Amino acid sequence: MKQLSVLVLDDEPRMQDEIEEFLSGQQYMIYKAGAPSKAFGILEKTAVDILILDIKLPEMDGLEVLKKVKQSYPDIEVIMISGHGDMNTVIEAMRHGAFDYFQKPFRLPEINHAIERTKRFILLGEKLKSTEHKFDLLSNAIQNIFGHELITKSSAMKKVVDLMSRVAMTDTTSVLITGESGTGKELVARGIHFLSKRKKQFFYSVNCSAVPESLFESEFFGHKKGAFTDAREDKEGWFEIADKGTLFLDEIGDMPMSQQAKLLRVLEEKKLSKLGSRVEVPVDVRVITASNRELFTLSKQGKFRTDLYHRLSTFVIEIPPLRDRKDDIPPLLEYYIYYYAEQMGKFIKSIDPALIGKMMDYDFPGNVRELRNMVERAIILCDNETIGWENFRFSIPASDIEDPGTIIPESTLDLAVIEKNVILKALERANNNKSKAAELLNITWQSLDRRMEKYGIK
Repeated sequence: MKQLSVLVLDDEPRMQDEIEEFLSGQQYMIYKAGAPSKAFGILEKTAVDILILDIKLPEMDGLEVLKKVKQSYPDIEVIMISGHGDMNTVIEAMRHGAFDYFQKPFRLPEINHAIERTKRFILLGEKLKSTEHKFDLLSNAIQNIFGHELITKSSAMKKVVDLMSRVAMTDTTSVLITGESGTGKELVARGIHFLSKRKKQFFYSVNCSAVPESLFESEFFGHKKGAFTDAREDKEGWFEIADKGTLFLDEIGDMPMSQQAKLLRVLEEKKLSKLGSRVEVPVDVRVITASNRELFTLSKQGKFRTDLYHRLSTFVIEIPPLRDRKDDIPPLLEYYIYYYAEQMGKFIKSIDPALIGKMMDYDFPGNVRELRNMVERAIILCDNETIGWENFRFSIPASDIEDPGTIIPESTLDLAVIEKNVILKALERANNNKSKAAELLNITWQSLDRRMEKYGIK
């Protein structure tokens, strides 16, 4: 914390000098004034943290000074002193914002203890302001990128914002973002990038589960013309594209084991060789990864390199699911309702309060993405100025191939049950052809294969 500056306003020069002599030894910057006019002259030119203020003064009394200071300089903390112990005066001073009050004569260490208490209060205020500033800064950055501010009321997400702000101040620290599907991992990654020194450089996002294993090395590191049969020209890899910027690797848990060692080498050495070339190219990239799978568990199972896990997880940010931060449901619901109403040219005047209650009772296994999709569908169905529960349907996501309008009873709102049933229906429709089933489900066949193994589907 910076050195605190203290202004002593007392019409007794001896009292000014005693306080100055004592507090100077405590490493405070001291200013003195014998009249309010001189004190306000100092305040106009100097940033003061604490005002030690006598009640009885020329020109105006201390209570009037207190009111004017709190009106013009609300962040200054005021400690009142007086030769009169009038309780009404004490109450009045506290009502108008005084931090503490002492009756003359007092021991100087008591004043120092009061300043120490005030210092802790000021430090807490600075932290709160810093957090709010970071939140506003991040929200503005998100608004510039996506056209809307960061929408949250929950303390859990504000903690995420604080972590984002802190790690953004570092330049190369690897960040691992964990959380269920639909919680907004890429949004957090973009926020870190746009709060960092790299914000004017490129942010490149890659979904690792969507890249065939045979193309991983070429996509990551690039290739030279003639490196393989279809390499008809030189190609930059993701690391070169994101050079000086940020590379976001989503679903990093799906990266083939055969490629993980090569990724680790680039992260450690900060240089790479293209396929078909022996020349090493330096790269300056911040890598942010994300996964909805538990990488530590995968590393224990031998499905993810332990050394790569530790390299990627230097700084971990876990995004809580929507069911654990239900304070965010009402503002998200309101935002998406009016957003999609505007997009579709519909006039929604109000939201039925019963709808908010119903939504607060739902666990949202698909998180914010599910809420957004539900609202979009509800706006399509709504023909009134008030949107209500009747416009919403908790339907199987992407989903119930046979009947997309099916309402799932609350007793079966279990994501694992829903997902397994959807996979079984997709396989049935595709005559057990995994590629076609994956296409129906809008996921990769590798992702389908992994989910089939998870649910014991043969």
